[in-house]
Amino acid sequence: MSEQTVPTPPPRPADTALAAIGHPVPVADPADSSPHAFPDGGRWRTEIPSVEGPEALRVVLNEAAELEVPVHRISQGSGVWMLTDGEITEMVDACAAADVELCLFTGPRGTWDIGAGTRTDAGGTGPRARGHDAVAGCVEDALRATALGVRCLLVADEGVLWLLHRMRAEGTLPADTTFKVSALIGPVNPASVGVYERLGGDSVNVPSDLTLQHLTEIRRVTRVPLDLYLEAPDDLGGYVRMHEIAELIRRGAPIYLKFGLSRAPGIYPYGRQLREAALAGARERVRRGRLALDLLARLTGDRGPAETGMSPLGSRLPGPLERFGAPAPRPAG
Repeated sequence: MSEQTVPTPPPRPADTALAAIGHPVPVADPADSSPHAFPDGGRWRTEIPSVEGPEALRVVLNEAAELEVPVHRISQGSGVWMLTDGEITEMVDACAAADVELCLFTGPRGTWDIGAGTRTDAGGTGPRARGHDAVAGCVEDALRATALGVRCLLVADEGVLWLLHRMRAEGTLPADTTFKVSALIGPVNPASVGVYERLGGDSVNVPSDLTLQHLTEIRRVTRVPLDLYLEAPDDLGGYVRMHEIAELIRRGAPIYLKFGLSRAPGIYPYGRQLREAALAGARERVRRGRLALDLLARLTGDRGPAETGMSPLGSRLPGPLERFGAPAPRPAG
């Protein structure tokens, strides 16, 4: 993964106006800047999440073209099993034509299982795959999706991630398949982010309530790309951090800026009964992206996306990352 000259801290909103009236403005520490970048030299990419089928995908691509919002990755949250082969193929073809990465969620998750633990206040095992059959379901989804041309998979279980990584290393899954660690199990400290990287994660969705200092701490120990909601769905906290976009890039690079949506109904697992909400949400997520990128331009002197460190469109691979070694074969008998 690329290293680059540590960037100068960008101005914060209204710095100039506040300084003009003598109001003290905090000084950013250059040492907090992440020294890392994507292999193409870019420091940030974009993602539109919760795109639940071909129709929503068309809405996103059309809206992105109309509002001139650059999109590197589109992700789906209901799961491979909620799409027909024809729908997956249609999404793969549309994303290929637009030079956008498509990421689909793998398999069963504990929050939809019969186990009562996930419905307690403690949350039990959360979204992880409960038992062998759930793990096998995730693996089956991965095999099916990659056979249909999908090259990015969303994973919400450490064991599933490790198994899929080993399958990729051994050639059972295509070598250019990437694994995105879900926000549903996002790690919250440098050590745990490093573990997910070593288990095979190619980007790790950290919770959107991490502080700027937390991001700096993570960047001192790992280069793995981070995914972060600039606006999080309500079930992930509903945080809105668009005003911090420039500082999030400075501290967290390489980073995927996710344009989520708060105050919107949950749509997982998606079906046609949720069509209007899904399409309206898809359209508004792109608009939120336009608002965030407009703010970034204002903070950086109306410089264009490429000038502020955006990866070239079509970029998707993370560059070299640290991995655990494969376990030794068990002796026979």
